[in-house]
Amino acid sequence: MASANKKSQARPAAAAKRPVTRSAAHRPGLTPAEARRESKRARAERAAEVIDRLAAEYPDPRIALDFANPLQLLVATILAAQCTDQRVNAVTPELFARFPAARDFAAAPLPLLEELVHSTGFFHNKARALKALGQALAEHGGEVPATMEELTRLPGVGRKTANVVLGNAMGKAVGFVVDTHVTRLANRLMFTRESEPEKIERDLMELLPRERWITAANLLIHHGRAVCKARRPECGRCAVNSLCPSAEV
Repeated sequence: MASANKKSQARPAAAAKRPVTRSAAHRPGLTPAEARRESKRARAERAAEVIDRLAAEYPDPRIALDFANPLQLLVATILAAQCTDQRVNAVTPELFARFPAARDFAAAPLPLLEELVHSTGFFHNKARALKALGQALAEHGGEVPATMEELTRLPGVGRKTANVVLGNAMGKAVGFVVDTHVTRLANRLMFTRESEPEKIERDLMELLPRERWITAANLLIHHGRAVCKARRPECGRCAVNSLCPSAEV
């Protein structure tokens, strides 16, 4: 009889738990809906906190390209198109040793330039761009211009490249560098809803004070490479996941 009572009082087996899918993952902080309703002031405060946390995570947020002067950074940035910074850094020591000044790039044989930059990809176009750049600079005293307007008139130099050089080689916060990493993070953080680089740049410039533009861009780039990757963002170890409406942990 006692055994019958125990059998009748036995608890039913627990239902099997459904696995948590990525879409059902817990969001630790701000939701997308809340981010869309965010005031400009609240978004600016959140952006400042994001940059503060990233600064603690990456205490030396210098650009990854190796350079010693504005010309070298300009050349390295042109070579970095569709190429890793590590590969560019492997190529530039010999390139800079052979061609230390703009006039040297202007006079360089095109086949030699192509050979030296071959491993960076699109070497025909990049070699021609470097030679044309050297010629344009040589015509103006050989110095890299220090304004956005003059830089973007040079062959092969767009606004992003100009921002990289002005900010990292000259310390001039004229704009905000927007590359693929900054584009991805700015949209995931919902600091912008834009896809065009110049519109994203405008939104970020309005969001953060000028004195933070250079460092903030470098921090976002570092974080995009290390954690907030394009295909599989590592939200679980992200320092700003509680401030990100796209975080899934």
